[in-house]
Amino acid sequence: MDVRLSDYAPIIGPQPIELMRRLGEHLRKKKVKMVNSTAVGGGVAEILQRLVPLFNDLGVRTSWEVLKGGSEFFGITKAIHNALHGSPVELSAEVQEHFLSHTRAQAETFSFGEDFIFIHDPQPVSFIEKKSKSSGWVWRCHIDISSPHPPVWDFLRPFVEKYDASIFSAPSFAQELPIPQYQIPPSIDPLAVKNRDVPEEEVRAYLEQIGVDPDRPIVTQISRFDRLKDPLGVIAAYRLVKRRTDCQLILAGGGASDDPEGSQVLAEIKERAEGDSDIHILELPPFSDLEINKLQRGSTVVLQKSLKEGFALTVAEALWKKKPVVASAVGGIPLQIVHNHTGLLVHSVEGAALKIKYLLTQPEAAQKLGENGHQHVKQHFLITRHLRDYLAVIFSLSFPGQDRIRL
Repeated sequence: MDVRLSDYAPIIGPQPIELMRRLGEHLRKKKVKMVNSTAVGGGVAEILQRLVPLFNDLGVRTSWEVLKGGSEFFGITKAIHNALHGSPVELSAEVQEHFLSHTRAQAETFSFGEDFIFIHDPQPVSFIEKKSKSSGWVWRCHIDISSPHPPVWDFLRPFVEKYDASIFSAPSFAQELPIPQYQIPPSIDPLAVKNRDVPEEEVRAYLEQIGVDPDRPIVTQISRFDRLKDPLGVIAAYRLVKRRTDCQLILAGGGASDDPEGSQVLAEIKERAEGDSDIHILELPPFSDLEINKLQRGSTVVLQKSLKEGFALTVAEALWKKKPVVASAVGGIPLQIVHNHTGLLVHSVEGAALKIKYLLTQPEAAQKLGENGHQHVKQHFLITRHLRDYLAVIFSLSFPGQDRIRL
């Protein structure tokens, strides 16, 4: 059953909900389509699963469709993803042609009669070729493209510049473009299975079930098995901590249909962890939200040691659960972690190990960070704020020239 906007009143209060309902009244006749590359796995899919029903609850008719592709196509889009993060990945003319021929063929299977089309990330970026004058098109980029590999960005940029507007998670993520740019950070849903309260006895039972001792310190990283999440660096940091401070490590994650590298990375992790019974590697199938919730709630410290990052919703999830977080100062993580206030930022394996050890040995400081982090997420990174920001973008494009509306 879909959650309704009114269900969030006990968390955020009635006034923000009333504001969004009044915005929705002005946009009630508008139709919106969201397009991305996967229905399962990753933060974009999770957000759309929760955001689209809330749009419809407000009377803004919104649909969500997914670009289809096989292993060859998603191998290309993964290379593009890495290149936009700065990796020196070259796309041959043949590869570029395969990417475009596939996305153009896919675009023919879609209808674009809505008033607003939101295209998420680079996979369906060429869909803009189907743009008509009667609709507004917005490119929503969830990754940090501040320092892309130039040839790949040069390939994508002409498509991006045809959009009516763009959205980035933070100003530092963006490129200079001749179209309007908006900032909308991602969000978590406090009512989702992944974030709702879970009784402590259920958390303990689950940890025991997977072979983890709930009475010993637990350090956890939950993310896709991706080299940019630096799982081998996580193991290295854990081993530095373990020299002097007892702890267990959980590396939990899964894959996504548009990320073909996951199985290879997982094999590397298992090889590096071999022989250590305190390293627990969990392959989580799709829709393991309750299991992730229990893992985060059962952890002593949550880690997100990414080398590159879009936003890292796992940080916000852990902070919402009042957990102390140690994370790399990359991508959108510094928006969530104010160093020494809502969590601890690090820049290396050694730095991560030092901060993990500090939190394991200073429980009062860890508790204070967790409490501050919870309030920070409540104020800035809940799905209701995300919905309000999207409504504001649609309103600004619907009524250009008006800088305010009397609600």
